[in-house]
Amino acid sequence: MIEAGTTRRALVLMLGVAMVAGCKVIPKGAPAPTPEPSPGESLPQDKARHRVALLVPLTGSNAALGQSIANATTMAILDTNAQNIRITSYDTAATGGAAGAARQALADGNKLILGPLEAVETGAVAAVARPAKVPLITFSGDAQVAARDTFVMGSSTTQSIDRVVSFAIDKGVTRFALLAPKTEHGREAGLAFSAAVRAAGGTVVASDSYDRGNNSILSAASRLKAKGGYQAVLIADSARYAAQAAPRLKSAGAASPRILGTELWSGDPLASSTPALRGAWFAAISDSRFRQFATSYTARFGGAPYRQATLGYDAVLLTVRIARDWKPGSAFPYAVMADPGGFLGLDGPFRFLPSGEGQRALEVRETRAGGITVVSPAPEKFIG
Repeated sequence: MIEAGTTRRALVLMLGVAMVAGCKVIPKGAPAPTPEPSPGESLPQDKARHRVALLVPLTGSNAALGQSIANATTMAILDTNAQNIRITSYDTAATGGAAGAARQALADGNKLILGPLEAVETGAVAAVARPAKVPLITFSGDAQVAARDTFVMGSSTTQSIDRVVSFAIDKGVTRFALLAPKTEHGREAGLAFSAAVRAAGGTVVASDSYDRGNNSILSAASRLKAKGGYQAVLIADSARYAAQAAPRLKSAGAASPRILGTELWSGDPLASSTPALRGAWFAAISDSRFRQFATSYTARFGGAPYRQATLGYDAVLLTVRIARDWKPGSAFPYAVMADPGGFLGLDGPFRFLPSGEGQRALEVRETRAGGITVVSPAPEKFIG
């Protein structure tokens, strides 16, 4: 087992100070940090601080999510009392989109980009930032956009599937089935599932697919049930679609087949309120620290955070750690990002492979009548 390196220990200390202090959030009504000038306005020249751009939607349909992430970055700056970092937010939903936001961020002198949210936006931002030698820490979970200068921080379906398959194998499941939508996400989930089952020593004995409509998923579930011969079936979709398909695959209360889900089920009450889904397993990042974060966030901003807001908080914790080995005006310290011990944030341990792909420590949850129960806690450190 690999012990966490000095990089992870330093970040653990930062996190510990913040959490023990209840996140040290400024109460509502207290003075807020000096606001950043809006993009396009004259920005102060910083010689002792790193200019860091946050690319999130601040208008449009995802504005509330983007603002929640932006608020979380403010919390992290306050919690760590970071004096050598200046973060400016840029709206990826404004005219010009994510690429336009990136161009403005570079024109303003930012040397690191946090965000954007989506994989397609990440590709557009990387195309603008790469010639300027400005790296990205994207909130997307899509490993396909990872690169030496593009670090994927979000949780991926592939990792969720790997974790739940490994857990199922440990519990004696060897024969699996797959039910997936006819979408790009469904195709990728299917490939990840087949690879995970094969690597763990199991076999995928049956599969079926559906268009994202009620009749299609019900018909596909009925066809899959008729094939039989499997002990567990992965429904590679949200809890909403799993709740539709599960009654066709098993009777409420039946032990077999075991239903498996993905991280898309996290936070969805349908996962535990649907009788046919009780006893299902899925893997996701731990919520153990999120509850305290949410309480502190609400005290500061007057409303509950989006679950993804922790990505913004952890990205700032990571930036503060990077800044210890990164003097303003010098080259970005890529070696820090490759520490095999990884880092610890609100969402638990995470690290980056040399490819830029992120790895998360996930827990396995079981759906029960009274809610969700953790049946396999997230590892506290990485092995290998």
